[in-house]
Amino acid sequence: MTAPATTLTGAALRRAVPRPRGGGALVLVERNLLVYRRVWPMLASGLFEPVFYLFSVGIGVGALVGQVVLADGSTVPYKMYVAPALLASAAMNGAIFDSTFNIFFKLKYVKLYDAVLSTPVSSRDVAVGETIWSLLRGGLYAGTFLLVMLAMGLVGSAWAVLALPAATLVGFAFAAVGIALTTFMRSWQDFEWVQLALMPMFLFATTFYPLSVYPRPLQLFVECTPLYHAIELVRGVTVGPPSLAVAGHLAYLVVMGLAGLAVAARRLERLLLT
Repeated sequence: MTAPATTLTGAALRRAVPRPRGGGALVLVERNLLVYRRVWPMLASGLFEPVFYLFSVGIGVGALVGQVVLADGSTVPYKMYVAPALLASAAMNGAIFDSTFNIFFKLKYVKLYDAVLSTPVSSRDVAVGETIWSLLRGGLYAGTFLLVMLAMGLVGSAWAVLALPAATLVGFAFAAVGIALTTFMRSWQDFEWVQLALMPMFLFATTFYPLSVYPRPLQLFVECTPLYHAIELVRGVTVGPPSLAVAGHLAYLVVMGLAGLAVAARRLERLLLT
């Protein structure tokens, strides 16, 4: 006689099958790489937006503005002031797009993670893997834009070698928070709130103007926004020697990323395993 066949599902399957080598998070990253090999034009399209802003605002408006006075009293050309901000914004936009729109589609419509969690991959692996992929996308945008800056002579410090790691940290912070926020969204209409948050940050977080031009109440508000800390971190290592303030911006983004990752993991576990 033969023993009856049994079907392993959910937690039983995760116990029966060994975890993927390198962790389930890296398996998700590999899966995304395979998918984007076929739709790479969609991935590449986001590379051009910051370059357009640099030429239209940084160079066009810069011809009228001339020099910008920094917080330490030194001056730099306007295009050199704007370029690091657009670099940080590129990292943010790349990470946010992947961690919100794409995650929502996989979560609510494709039901990808329901299938993933029937394997040895855990909800924490999903959160970490998708965060890694989102920051890689943000890092790709930032790295490409950094090459444009170098070609145009818009890097004024040897510390600029830290610009790409700084932009990667920016991508991590926004990707983790983006995934966490996406788990609370109920429909595509909720993404209007994402745009409502991103656009004011992009316009006011010292992207195009120094903080000193704003009245003090608005300065306090800007100083609380994550993009302000991202921009000041990247600007601090590309324009001149980093000041002690860079450590504060660095800590802000690290805490933001870790907190977002923790919330995302808990929310995905609650949504997918209960």
